[in-house]
Amino acid sequence: MAIEKAEVFVTSPGRNFVVFRITTTDGVVGLGDATLNGRELVAAKYLETIAPSLIGKNEDNIEDIWQYLYKGAYWKRGPVTMAAISAVDVALWDIKAKRAGKPLWLLLGEMEPEELVSTLDFRYMTDALTPAEAVEILREGQKGKAERIKHLLEVGYPGYSTAPGWLGYSDEKMVALAKEETQVKGFKQIKLKVGQNIDDDLRRLAKAREAIGPDVRLAVDANQVWDVPTAIDWINKFHDFDLAWVEEPTSPDDVIGHATIARAINPIKVATGEQMQSRILYKQYLQANAFGIMQIDATRVAGPQEIVLEYLLAKKFNKPVCPHAGGVGLCEAVCHFAMFDYVAVSGTMDGRMIEYVDNQHEHFVHPTEIKDGNYVAPTAPGNGTEMTLETAEKYLYRG
Repeated sequence: MAIEKAEVFVTSPGRNFVVFRITTTDGVVGLGDATLNGRELVAAKYLETIAPSLIGKNEDNIEDIWQYLYKGAYWKRGPVTMAAISAVDVALWDIKAKRAGKPLWLLLGEMEPEELVSTLDFRYMTDALTPAEAVEILREGQKGKAERIKHLLEVGYPGYSTAPGWLGYSDEKMVALAKEETQVKGFKQIKLKVGQNIDDDLRRLAKAREAIGPDVRLAVDANQVWDVPTAIDWINKFHDFDLAWVEEPTSPDDVIGHATIARAINPIKVATGEQMQSRILYKQYLQANAFGIMQIDATRVAGPQEIVLEYLLAKKFNKPVCPHAGGVGLCEAVCHFAMFDYVAVSGTMDGRMIEYVDNQHEHFVHPTEIKDGNYVAPTAPGNGTEMTLETAEKYLYRG
């Protein structure tokens, strides 16, 4: 089969959502998205420039197409190009999963180790992870796989809630939401935003910890606001609250800065990764022991080709991965990779959970479901990011 159409659409249900749609000659449709915190229209333009070059290519040659796009972006690799390549790559894997009649997590999880590794690009990576090591990790992951798939379908995968955490909320609203998310919805962790005012942070953290009790995990997210010395000083005032992690304390490009912070705030863990745009940055962070919690985003790196490598790296360096999901369609997309990791790579959910943001799921054909604080494992074939026809028609950007 071959690619017959490659099309770009932009919808705006609250914020821009770029959809890359591939149609094969036998009518199978694959969908990928590019999420860029306000730069989606730039990614859409880039996708429009590369779409014609995909026509006629065999959609099953995913690694070849990825290499073609990645090498073509040699002089301009950055957030926009990586998100665009991701959209194409995700669409191709969506087709592969639909042809197999499986959700993406199960397709990846059931692939033979050698087959999956053959799709990956280990260039720039072999000082940290070789193809042989990756195959060995996946072979080890074969043990108990059937039981883990059964457990995932029955119980789901742990999530955590950011609902109480926004800085604009009053203390009363924050406390009420913290109780609702943990006591009613069953989440075992919540996350608060911090970094504008230390007195406000200390007060809110004390109230949140009192509201959720000692057995629920509490994390904080600084969204890159601090320089390294400021981060160390600020975070070291948080030790009384038994924090699960502090997220993005400084620039996501600063590997050494994160390593310095991580050493200085121990035992509080550093979490970061949602803004990294390549597997190479993840490699350096892991080599420098610059975080305790690794985060990924489903759209910021160049697709499943890189995301699978990142999970394999995390396994080798013994770091838990807790994916970012704060954006339209990200909950639907990223859960597949966390579930793949549980089934075939790490084999555990210990210390691992997926962020959950409770909005805009109604725009998707197969929206994320939460039960007792856990993501329900998707069962529909594909990657789960297909928007409803009603949303696509209502919010289609025609500018």
